Amino acid sequence: MIALAKGRGAAHFPVMDRDDITSEQTTGLPDTQELDQATRDALEALVRRFRSADGIGMQVLGLVGGQAENLLERLPMAVRQRLDGATRAALEVAFDAAHRSRRSVADRPDWLNTAVTTAMGAAGGAGGLPTALAELPVTTTVLLRAIQGIAADEGFDVSDPKVRLQCLQVFAASGPLSRDDGTDIAFLTTRITLTGAAVHGLIARIAPRLATVMGQKLATQTVPVLGAVAGAATNYAFTSYYQEMARVYFGLRALARDGSVDVETLMREFRLLLHPPKALR
Repeated sequence: MIALAKGRGAAHFPVMDRDDITSEQTTGLPDTQELDQATRDALEALVRRFRSADGIGMQVLGLVGGQAENLLERLPMAVRQRLDGATRAALEVAFDAAHRSRRSVADRPDWLNTAVTTAMGAAGGAGGLPTALAELPVTTTVLLRAIQGIAADEGFDVSDPKVRLQCLQVFAASGPLSRDDGTDIAFLTTRITLTGAAVHGLIARIAPRLATVMGQKLATQTVPVLGAVAGAATNYAFTSYYQEMARVYFGLRALARDGSVDVETLMREFRLLLHPPKALR
């Protein structure tokens, strides 16, 4: 885990307020003099994590011998048509179940979460599509529970509804089979407004995208003979990816909360480090 400053004596931004990151606030280049060396080092580490997060996903594609864009074609049409609804239902169940589990199950280290979902993926893949579909809501719950654990590890109160929504927002990141190459940071720059319908609204926005991601996962688990191996490898990739995205997401917020640099400047610098101008490359 990246070592980030977590002192409580520095300037804080209220979780419900300036902790939000908006795309409109991240245009232009930052005043790099505002970042001290410790903050810059932490930010560079987060950028490295972001860039490398989906590397394991490409290995999964090599294992199953497919391309991300045509994996969904392996699924029966009836499954593809129901995928959005199944994913949305899985997110609805996971949102409550993951939070309730915190009362009885302690947070686990990233490697243990990965080991659990890897075993689940092997079991789901061994039985083909029916067991892979049954495994979908369970895997989603474990992933969201792991994301909540990372938020808590960064010092955020997961009992706060806003923080729980931010945990859900991590699922808006591109999946590990997307060949995204670290270019999509929209999930970091989306404002989350806390209202009575916020949970259902956020799930409705995330579900179609996550359905595509989960459809790719299901497709790898239907590979003849390799189903169990592909299922294990895919779950390993997915868990590793979303945990890394959560580390980046809440790492940026922790830097803003605990340091003297506001989140808008941090995001501008993050963008600059991720996509430096040609003259600086």
